[in-house]
Amino acid sequence: MLEIPIVVFIGILLALVFDFGNGLNDAANAVSTIIATRGLSLRQAVLMSAIGNFIGAFIFGVAVATTIGKGLVIPEIVNPYIIITGLAGAIFWVYFTTYFGLPISASHSLIGGYVGSAVAAAGLKAVIFSGITKVLLFIFAAPLLGMIVAFLFQLLIFHIFKKSDPSQVNKYFRKLQIVSASIYSIGHGTNDAQKTMGIIAILLFSAGILGKEFYVPFWVAIMSYAAIALGTIAGGWKVIKTMGMRITKLQPVNGFCAETAGSSVVIGSTILGIPVSTTHVISGSIIGVGVLKRVSAVRWGIARNIMWAWILTMPVSGLVGGLSYFAVKLFI
Repeated sequence: MLEIPIVVFIGILLALVFDFGNGLNDAANAVSTIIATRGLSLRQAVLMSAIGNFIGAFIFGVAVATTIGKGLVIPEIVNPYIIITGLAGAIFWVYFTTYFGLPISASHSLIGGYVGSAVAAAGLKAVIFSGITKVLLFIFAAPLLGMIVAFLFQLLIFHIFKKSDPSQVNKYFRKLQIVSASIYSIGHGTNDAQKTMGIIAILLFSAGILGKEFYVPFWVAIMSYAAIALGTIAGGWKVIKTMGMRITKLQPVNGFCAETAGSSVVIGSTILGIPVSTTHVISGSIIGVGVLKRVSAVRWGIARNIMWAWILTMPVSGLVGGLSYFAVKLFI
């Protein structure tokens, strides 16, 4: 009787450690562009992003959390050990890549670890393939959407301001970037923290704490958003440098277009309950505004390294999650 609460407590703690790492790595999503264009200082931008992440708790509901909790793995086979070992896989990959300054999808590392441990425990019958297919589809669709929307939006902005003085345009958009980066931070928080909410909720449900019906308690939402906000405040400086300064050179108008395009894709996906990678979206958006200047303006070698990290995210976190489950099983 005492074992379940202890296991649940460990699972919640690990989920929050993951969520903190999510904010640590994904701080770059919202703040890299505005830092690169000198719209805000590093400290100001990270604080703004953390506040935006937390505000997201009160706006867009819990559709993404429900998808994570019920739409990827059959809930009946889930137990606290599957969740804990899945989190181990996600935590390993998030902190490993953050150390090396690689922007990755914490969302997909969580999904990979969770599914990997579930497969190790119960085989492929544990997987809801329709849910996994949706996630895999948006690994490719999300950055492509971000790139297309950013390209077209910047094209429109350039057309509107084509006769204006470039220095005055950038001065104007440096102020507008504060708005676009704030909105992106809200979208980032509401989509990404919901994944941790879903994991904690299914952990509580699998332990019988929620009763017979799955739902996301309000205190779980607040803890998840607080953890991701704290991780954002801590900041992943290496990742911020990669995203904001190494992919392409950004001016304020470019940053505004990338952030606005990225937030529209992320918020739209959140409303539809689709767990997308905010990293993928903003990376695609930054490439989109870079390509409009000229194809050679994008440092494709850096983009290639980032893409390899994306490709490896689900397999590596899934492998670590599965191996962690086998290791834990030796002692239970």
